[in-house]
Amino acid sequence: SMGDGAEIAVIEGDLAEEEPFTFRLRLEDGYRIKPHIHPAYERGTILQGTLHFAHGEAFDADNTTALPEGSTFIMPPGAPMYGYAEGEVIFQLHGTGPWGIEYLDPEHDPRQ
Repeated sequence: SMGDGAEIAVIEGDLAEEEPFTFRLRLEDGYRIKPHIHPAYERGTILQGTLHFAHGEAFDADNTTALPEGSTFIMPPGAPMYGYAEGEVIFQLHGTGPWGIEYLDPEHDPRQ
């Protein structure tokens, strides 16, 4: 669901079920997270690198906030968001499933 340049490692939970989950994402330097929404709250911690993150419906790199290693963030359900990786970025997400991602522009969805 993230496409080339991103890898996921599930630590706990079944992402398709209504249960707690924890997973890590690794993003290549320069990877762009296209505008999208999630169905439930997610909480994240940056473990490595800097994630530039913003809420909004259109990708605007100049409107992001730099989240360096050790930063935390909360993503509310249904709130459009996007970002990009500066350096190799690893961050951990946790919440309660089912987990999902819906791209605002269906053409951005690598599952298509």
